Amino acid sequence: MASETFDRGLQIRKDVLGTDYVQRALDGADDFSRDFQALVTEYCWGAAWGRGGLSRRDRSLLNLVMLGALNRGQEFRLHVRGALTNGCTREEIREALIQLAVYAGIPAGVEAFRLAREVFREIDGTPGG
Repeated sequence: MASETFDRGLQIRKDVLGTDYVQRALDGADDFSRDFQALVTEYCWGAAWGRGGLSRRDRSLLNLVMLGALNRGQEFRLHVRGALTNGCTREEIREALIQLAVYAGIPAGVEAFRLAREVFREIDGTPGG
């Protein structure tokens, strides 16, 4: 499982998503999903996120738009937190989601805004509503 790309991906994945989250994902892998976790770590985080050319901040904004357009709510919520970790402001996230709504459709934008607001409320410790 260990390679230079995997190791780089593991560090980036922990930096962006948090060590505890990543460790739970890896520890929770079984015979069925272990190879998938290795693929995600090496391919997504090591080979893609580990490239130069774009900052982690920019990659986070791109991920939010793509995940929102694909209606991948759980991953979207995770990446809202990652975007904040990578230095994105709430205003930048808002602007990315407006761009998403224009190009991927208002329903995708509505859902993305709803999910982002949920994450912000969780972070702020304020009740939803």
